[in-house]
Amino acid sequence: MSADSPLIQSLRTAVAAAPQDVPLRVHLGELLLAAGAPDAAVAEAAVALQHAPGDAQARDLMARAMGAPAPAAPAAPRGFDWQAAQEQVGDAVPPRFAAEDAEPPLAADGSGDPGDAAAWDVETPHAVRLADVGGMQEVKDRLEAAFLAPLRNPELRKLYGKSLRGGLLLYGPPGCGKTFVARAVAGELGAGFLSVSVNDVLDMWMGNSERNMHEIFETARRQAPCVVFLDELDALGGKRSRTQSSGMRNTVNQLLTELDGIDGGANEGVFVLAATNAPWDVDLALRRPGRFDRTLLVLPPDAPAREAVLRYHLRERPIEKVELGKLVKATDGFSGADLAHVCETAAETALLDSVRTGTVRMIGMPDLLGAARQLTPSTGPWFASARNVAMYANDGGQYDDLVTYLKRKRKL
Repeated sequence: MSADSPLIQSLRTAVAAAPQDVPLRVHLGELLLAAGAPDAAVAEAAVALQHAPGDAQARDLMARAMGAPAPAAPAAPRGFDWQAAQEQVGDAVPPRFAAEDAEPPLAADGSGDPGDAAAWDVETPHAVRLADVGGMQEVKDRLEAAFLAPLRNPELRKLYGKSLRGGLLLYGPPGCGKTFVARAVAGELGAGFLSVSVNDVLDMWMGNSERNMHEIFETARRQAPCVVFLDELDALGGKRSRTQSSGMRNTVNQLLTELDGIDGGANEGVFVLAATNAPWDVDLALRRPGRFDRTLLVLPPDAPAREAVLRYHLRERPIEKVELGKLVKATDGFSGADLAHVCETAAETALLDSVRTGTVRMIGMPDLLGAARQLTPSTGPWFASARNVAMYANDGGQYDDLVTYLKRKRKL
C-alpha cells in the first residue's frame, strides 16, 4: 500500500472531520508507517499525543516511526524515551515564571468553569464570585453599582419599593468572558444558574419554540432565586422587522411576555442576564425600561486579566523563565480565547521540537512570543463593525461606553 492509496486518503478525510479521535488518527499513522512514510506517521502520532498524552498505542507508534529511516533525509532519532522525558519534566525546578507570586485567580475568559448547563438544568449556587474574575475592575464596579448593591440590601430595597428582579445585557467582542461574568453574578447573589442558548429554544415544529421559552422561565421561577442567562440574544431576540419567519417573531413575542411576568410579580427572584456580540441587532422592545434597560460593555481583558488568563492556561504545562509582564504587553487587545490559543500554539511548538530532536524541552518565552506574533487578535472585525455603530447609530447615548473606549484606543 502506498501513502497515496484510496484507503489512506479516506482516513485522512475522516481524521480531518474528527481531529480529536485519537484511535482513528493512530490507525492512520500505522498505515502510513506500513506504507513507508515514517515522517507522516510521526506527525499523526504527535497530534494524537497532544490530545491524549498517556495513550500507549500512540506512544508505541511514535517510537517505531522515529526508529525508522526517513527517505531522502537524515536518519530520525531512534526511540524517543517518553519515560525519561516525563522524568525530566517532573524534575523541573522553579522558577517557572520569571517572578513567581501568589496563586492566580480563575481565568477571565471562563476557562475552568463547568461549561454551559443543559437546557432547563439549573446549576446550584456555586463558589465563583466576581473576585475570581481576573482584572476587569471597571466591569465589576459597574455591576456592583447598577445591579448587585441594590439587590443585596433588602431593607433599602423595601424602602424604595424596588422589586427583586432585574435584567442586564452584556455586550462586546466574542471570547471576552461574558458568560463567566454572568456565572460570577449568580455566585454573588447565591442564586442558581440556568444557561440558555438558541439551540435550547428553537424548534422546527410550530409552537414548540414558544413552549420551550415558557418552560425555561417556569423552571427559573420554581427554583428562585435564579439567574437566567440568555446567550446570543441577537439570535433569540432579533429585530422582528428583519425576519420573514412567523416562528421567530412568535418566539420574540414569547420572550417579551416572560420578561414582563405573567401577572406582574411572577418573576420575583428571577434575574435575567443576556449576552450578545451584536446589541444593535436586538429587537428594540427588549431594550425598553423594565426589560434589558441596563447594558454593560465587556471589553478584551485588561493587563491584570490577561495575566490571570495566561497563568491559568500555563499552570500545568512544562514552562521555564516565562516573563509574564512582557507577554502581557505583547498580547494587548487579545481576547481570552486568543490568549488560550497562544498558550496552545506555544505548547505544540515545544512538543513537536521535542519529538523531532528526541530530547524534551520546556516551553519558553520564544515559543509564547512567536505564537503571539503569529496571531491577529480576533476582536478586530468586531471593533470594525462597532465603530460604525458608535459613529452613526448611538441614539440616546446607549453606546457611550463603546465610544469612550474607541476614543481611548484611538480607533474613532
